[in-house]
Amino acid sequence: MHNDGKVVPINRAQATPSPLARLPVVLLQVRDKAAQQLQQGLQELFDNADDTLFEMADKARSNADHHIFFEAMRDLRLKRKNFERVFMEQLFQAFAHLGQTGSGELNMVPVVSYDSLPGTTDDAREKAVALDAMLGRVRHRDGLALGQLTARMNALLGKQLDERENPLGPALLCEFFLRAGRSLGVEIRVKLIMLKLFEKYVLSDTDLLYGEANQLLMATGVLPELKSAPSRRRAGCVASEPAPPGTGQALDENSQQDFAALQQLLAAVRGSVAPTLEASAEPQPIATRDLLRLLSHLQQYVPQPQAEDDVDLRNQLEQLLTRFSVKSGKSRVVEGVDEDVINLIALLFEFMLNDPAVPEAFKALIARLQIPLLKVALLDKRLFSCASHPARQLLNEIATSVLGWNPCEDYQRDSLYLRIEQVVQCLLNEYVEDPAIFSRLLMPFSASCVEEQRRSELIEQHTRDAEDGRMRADAARQRVADVLNRRLLGKVLPLAVVQFLQQAWSQVLLLVSLKHGEQSVQWQAGLRTMDELIWSVSLQHDTEAGRHLLEQLPGLLKALRDGLTSASFDPFSTRDFFVRLQTLHLQPAAGAEALIEVREPFALGPGAVDATEGLPADDPDLLKALQLRIGGWIELQDERPAPLRCKLLAIMAPVGSYVFVNRSGLKVMEKSVGQLALAFKHDALRLLDDGPLFERALTAVTGKLRQLNRGK
Repeated sequence: MHNDGKVVPINRAQATPSPLARLPVVLLQVRDKAAQQLQQGLQELFDNADDTLFEMADKARSNADHHIFFEAMRDLRLKRKNFERVFMEQLFQAFAHLGQTGSGELNMVPVVSYDSLPGTTDDAREKAVALDAMLGRVRHRDGLALGQLTARMNALLGKQLDERENPLGPALLCEFFLRAGRSLGVEIRVKLIMLKLFEKYVLSDTDLLYGEANQLLMATGVLPELKSAPSRRRAGCVASEPAPPGTGQALDENSQQDFAALQQLLAAVRGSVAPTLEASAEPQPIATRDLLRLLSHLQQYVPQPQAEDDVDLRNQLEQLLTRFSVKSGKSRVVEGVDEDVINLIALLFEFMLNDPAVPEAFKALIARLQIPLLKVALLDKRLFSCASHPARQLLNEIATSVLGWNPCEDYQRDSLYLRIEQVVQCLLNEYVEDPAIFSRLLMPFSASCVEEQRRSELIEQHTRDAEDGRMRADAARQRVADVLNRRLLGKVLPLAVVQFLQQAWSQVLLLVSLKHGEQSVQWQAGLRTMDELIWSVSLQHDTEAGRHLLEQLPGLLKALRDGLTSASFDPFSTRDFFVRLQTLHLQPAAGAEALIEVREPFALGPGAVDATEGLPADDPDLLKALQLRIGGWIELQDERPAPLRCKLLAIMAPVGSYVFVNRSGLKVMEKSVGQLALAFKHDALRLLDDGPLFERALTAVTGKLRQLNRGK
């Protein structure tokens, strides 16, 4: 089979989708929306290809080249419809492949390296280089959004796809294009022109393609916790991605204006946070570039987390500036703008390292990010104004991932701790000034967090179902107990019958309630049998009803036996009860000494507890407990040696029991609203803010700075 260019073809056996292949409806919507956009892009490509090839023909230096370009124009016009049809067929087949069971082979994955293949032509190598560059640009520019889309597809399909298997990934889109172009009889120069046009009119809009696909999946609840990747047309503020032509200057101006507003607030703390030196007669400001070099030097000597208490960034910077001043022979000071950046980063980290939502074990790791974040801020003020900045997102993702972490003895071997430590160490070792490293680290870390979240959600659902079943059983037990109490309390009955009803027949009724419900024929039959049993042992044999008892006993005994059998009751206990019942029916005087008056209410399982623990309805701590939201995180310090962090999974009706789970989705605690209120009252319980850490820090710091400025 012909292999055009630098691709591995899909297995022919999987080219036609199985009729049994089924995709979720939302994924079909993603496919159709993407197909519409791609179709428009292809139409623009062909509309402009004619003009492009005409210009190339007009500039041709030989008749041969002139002829090549004109023939290519003619070929494109004739085969345009077929080209577009094949491209769309490839797209739909790739989506159909996602719905098939079994992983199969990768769908037409471009080969990373082509040089090592024997028999490779120069034309093929040239096309391979062009493809590599195109794929690299898309991944660099829209890799975050693509990674989120792939993660959402994984969660939706329950598979482990990677970018190369994503039908909307640049690898497969290029493959579809190359396959569709095999019918064109054009030479390599024309193919390269077509590839450039494909990048210009199709791949240049992948931010919209991935953005709309992510929005569709988010709207149906697929990984809504993933923060939306920014559209280049709206935000353009990702430090590692170039802004579209003509927008970069405006974005920089907006960021500068935002930072200028912060600088007005930071005036209140100048000289109090950033390092200062004794000024000589002619102090000389240190250039930002030199300051970055000093920070890069200092970054290599950030100690391990366990020694973090000994780190004082201000003192270390002062020492470096002193050495720099001695070496240059002049007193060096930090420029005003750089000082404001240092102050702001220091204040932000001061808040973050005192934030109760960050576990103590991870504060040292987060503290080690101070120098990398400071360098980013010195280079790019958009860190403070753009929520989708990759450095800011990485910090927020780390903080979110540790929110529900509970301490353990050997925490430094914990998988999450090791994963974050690896990210931090990579930044300290490799980050100089290229901000793309934050995006590269963010994508796999975010993907691992998404996978962990998916697993915990599955366990949460299992926990929720189990709790729901338990609550239904408890409610059914209470209803069975109520039914028995209404029939027994205050009556004088044989002890054996009371014990039978409370210990055996209650289980029969409970099983019927859970299996068939209390509106069922089976439930009514169970109540009728119980009533007939009570009636049968309450009769005087010298009455008219008593004389007819023997006629009704066979039906009563059969109903009792059938009920006990359905509940798999102990046959030995059953036999013993029927022997005693026979004695009661045939010789009622023999059981007279065993008569009792039922005074104590029967409880089938634990009784209901006062949910408010006697607190008044307007108690502030009770109101605080009632306002707890599903999915919210708390930290409880009770008799446990360490505080417990857990998430409110559900409030179970009808008793209003609050069920909490850990970050793995396992149940760790159940409390009544009154117990939670008392925990609030004794300062044993506190809410954990699960908002983005950087945003919360920035809000708190700006609020503090405003207060300082008002006080002056």
